Amino acid sequence: MAVTGDETEAGSTGEIIGTSSILPLGEAQTSIHSSQKPFEDVSQKREQRLMKNREAARECRRKKKEYVKCLENRVAVLENQNKTLIEELRTMKDIYRHKVE
Repeated sequence: MAVTGDETEAGSTGEIIGTSSILPLGEAQTSIHSSQKPFEDVSQKREQRLMKNREAARECRRKKKEYVKCLENRVAVLENQNKTLIEELRTMKDIYRHKVE
């Protein structure tokens, strides 16, 4: 069967053969809705990106909170150590004064 300017024919590979373009059968049917698909893809990608960003921000806040808590614990330990050392220094000074007199 010969193909003229207006006729189409299904080829052996399942393609629509015409004078303007060659598309697989599935694409020929979905090309009508293809104008909505890029918008949906962009919208879906944006939503995924926003969701990942929210999760990353949540994780960042959690890590920061943990880091601050560790720093606060370290400050408490160092303050206690400092108090102990100050007391030890006072005791040593008292002992040294009594020996000198």
